[in-house]
Amino acid sequence: MEQAVIAALLLMGLVIGTGVGAAYARAKRGWTDYRAAKNIVPGARRTAWLAIRAVLTKVGVIALLLVGAAAYAAAGADHERSGPAPTPGVTHTPSPPPGR
Repeated sequence: MEQAVIAALLLMGLVIGTGVGAAYARAKRGWTDYRAAKNIVPGARRTAWLAIRAVLTKVGVIALLLVGAAAYAAAGADHERSGPAPTPGVTHTPSPPPGR
């Protein structure tokens, strides 16, 4: 009977130990992953801000070009604002030669 109690206690310890060991291994992996992700975040944040700044710069340049084009179109073309075109000078047409 004593051996059966010892075997039952040993089996119970083995089951509990396996469960606790698996939970500990899972927690250790989670903590390692958390630290790795925490170390990556500043670099990822910096990269994200660089990408956002590049996109905003491109959008700003395009917006300035569009505003400039709209202002140019609203002002009208140069030929509309210029003065009257010069009139051609008096041209002398040759008279017909005296007839025979």
